[in-house]
Amino acid sequence: MPPIVAGIDSSTQSCKVVIRDAETGTLLREGRAKHPDGTEVDPARWWAALETAVDDAGGIDDVDALSVGGQQHGMVALDEAGRVIRPALLWNDTRSASAATELIAELGLEEWARATGLVPVASFTVTKLRWLAEQEPDNAARVAAVALPHDWLTWRLAGYGPDNPDLDALTTDRSDASGTGYWSPLDDDYRRDLLVRALGHDCTLPRVIAPNGRAGTTAYGSNHHALLGPGAGDNAGAALGLGMREGDVVLSIGTSGVVSAVSAQPVVDVTGTVAGFADATGHFLPLAVTLNGARVLDAAGRMLGVDHAGLAELALSAPRGSDGLVLVPYLEGERTPNRPTSTGAFHGLTLGTSRPAHLARAAVEGLLNGLADGLAGLTALGTRVDRVSLIGGGAQSEAVRRCATSVFGMDIEVPAPGEYVADGAARQAAWVLSGGSEPPVWERAGSISYAATDEDRSATAGIRDRYAEARDLTLPKL
Repeated sequence: MPPIVAGIDSSTQSCKVVIRDAETGTLLREGRAKHPDGTEVDPARWWAALETAVDDAGGIDDVDALSVGGQQHGMVALDEAGRVIRPALLWNDTRSASAATELIAELGLEEWARATGLVPVASFTVTKLRWLAEQEPDNAARVAAVALPHDWLTWRLAGYGPDNPDLDALTTDRSDASGTGYWSPLDDDYRRDLLVRALGHDCTLPRVIAPNGRAGTTAYGSNHHALLGPGAGDNAGAALGLGMREGDVVLSIGTSGVVSAVSAQPVVDVTGTVAGFADATGHFLPLAVTLNGARVLDAAGRMLGVDHAGLAELALSAPRGSDGLVLVPYLEGERTPNRPTSTGAFHGLTLGTSRPAHLARAAVEGLLNGLADGLAGLTALGTRVDRVSLIGGGAQSEAVRRCATSVFGMDIEVPAPGEYVADGAARQAAWVLSGGSEPPVWERAGSISYAATDEDRSATAGIRDRYAEARDLTLPKL
């Protein structure tokens, strides 16, 4: 019988489990469970969802290796007994925005970018630790270890926790460590001085292991033999699941919007637009993130009283550029650009553009223009763009796919829908199991191509310029 691997994706909204043939990547079974809403979550809820998703997938008793991909940046603070001190602050919890501003003022944009490849924003763990130190000093004083969501879940799968509190057994990978704000992509090591600057004292941090390294073995149910992979941050997991190579750019539209690309070299952006993350293979994954993803489409549908299909039909009946109507979609604040207190706004509303079709198209184009701002940040740093792919729940909208060709002015590919983060984790588990120098090659599902027409390309500059004008009018001061 061929070896079997499992990949787990513990995302913001849910936990997904895929069970695959380690040699071919063939999907054998899968399961899922919902996560609670909110921007802070008791990690015990993630563990409960993982157990439910594993059961839904038929269990993991026959699995030979598994890895966990997870939402990045979430602050899991543990005391010396391995207990969670307080609910984890998630990446989309913006209450640490003022802490980010303080940290930048103390060291400067350039020093942060050189030290960590990042400029602090509310999403990153380092700002959440500063918030904890300032707002909950008693809790901060109890912190003996800080982990990220996938680190904590891997630790639990290995049998650790309050009943077996070996904090030194915590592990992570380069991709997730690179999103903390206290890890250096140049030194490939933690910057403990930055951790102390934020938290006020040193503590245990997860050991960073190689992309194909072993984090231990499972102690889950009756399975005490499966190898545990290092895991990955969700974006790096998706890149591995998609088989991204240098020149590939992926636009992911989920709860957030993400623009990512594979790079052989670390990226430093002193403006903070592009985060210089690591990937799950030993290379780098520069990316830009918007807080406003598919929920922009949800909000537009509510305003117009239509579902996603109805919104797409309306949007595609309006002209490119929506006759100058623009939605700046900062409905939950924004990270790219860094304006956590911003709100959304329509510009160019006239009697002629106050029609459902124009409003729908403006919403779709506003979402895509936010991603285009992120891509512009990557290309300004020399990122090569050979192929652009759309993934995520928002990419299932026909309007998003067809409007993208005019907003970006280039051909767009839409891979077959899949659980890319969980697939990447499964592929990593197969890599750990094989012991090879490269991850196994699994056949990638087909994709649909949307060709940019001459009309699309001629409209791009006008759409982008009009959006930039409205965006800059909207932005409040930090």
